[in-house]
Amino acid sequence: MSSHPLIERSQSREVRQAKGFREAAAALTGEALAAELAQEQSGAPNRSASGKKHLVAPNSRLAAERKATRDSEHAAIAMVHRQANAERGLLLPDDIGNFDPIHAGLVLKSGPADKDQGVADPNFGIDKIDVAGVGPEDRLCLGVLKFVAPSATRVRTGDTPLRALLEGLAHTAVTLANRDAVVGELCEKADRSIADAPPMLMIIGSQRYWELCRKREAQRGAAWIRELERLALEVEEATGISVLYLALRVNSDPGWNYENGSPEFDGEVRLLPAWEHGAGRIKPKAKPRSRKGSSSDVDEIIEADLDRPVREYAITDHYTAGDRIDHPTLGLGVVQGIAGTGKIRVHFDERKSVLVHDRAQSA
Repeated sequence: MSSHPLIERSQSREVRQAKGFREAAAALTGEALAAELAQEQSGAPNRSASGKKHLVAPNSRLAAERKATRDSEHAAIAMVHRQANAERGLLLPDDIGNFDPIHAGLVLKSGPADKDQGVADPNFGIDKIDVAGVGPEDRLCLGVLKFVAPSATRVRTGDTPLRALLEGLAHTAVTLANRDAVVGELCEKADRSIADAPPMLMIIGSQRYWELCRKREAQRGAAWIRELERLALEVEEATGISVLYLALRVNSDPGWNYENGSPEFDGEVRLLPAWEHGAGRIKPKAKPRSRKGSSSDVDEIIEADLDRPVREYAITDHYTAGDRIDHPTLGLGVVQGIAGTGKIRVHFDERKSVLVHDRAQSA
């Protein structure tokens, strides 16, 4: 039996395929992933046993200038710089608390993998956690970053959200196997405590990453989102590990500069939900009209138009059906249509709200 079932699964053809990973996700259960996570944990490498630290400083030469292949790594470094400079965390959606990044590039493997041993080697497929820190209720937070720049037109081949989830769970298992050493180093660096509770795993993609993932999927995002949300709930029920799908919003392209010799954000950044609430639901089919011509009573959900960017909500802006808006308190929503003069219906989570728009023109 393999010591790295999650790593092997993440490398499988069906998981890496843009049009095939939904079926692969549908075939999985949280219980099965919990069993494979336990297997990964039992076969994990022990870095501290050889006197090596998990918190290793990023390579200053590689972090000194832009390399598109290292955007995820540089975004993580910028997150840690922001925390150190601003001394305040990134607010998580739904007001559940803050994420305080402590270290970028948490090293987990104890050494190079032995190709001759293959999956029997504890270091097989093991690399780094992109960013580690402290989350709500002082829980250990581990982040997997999938950053593509706002101007990008494609996602790297094989970089599917399901693969990110599986790799994140595998690296979470290794972290749990070395929890005392990892937590000890993080606490020492940040001078704070971390609770003895299951960690939080955050799959953090740039807004453009999630948009491209939805555009390249035949279903335009509905079915695979539903499966990933289901797996997150089942994994938490089976293991206590909370899985969050988040979008990192930046203000420029790529979003940071290298003026001080390493990546630092150009302006304020935010962590948003990876998709609007309810995006994973399949739009219901309208019932046939009655003979008298009365309209169906099915409340049809208008899907987001992914060709339009997410816009910050402002009462002076004009919105149309399909627009995605970012409301400061309600979160991400999709405009459903006009609700009267100067008003729009917007779908947030399990409810619809009426908001004011076009205020300046109405006045």
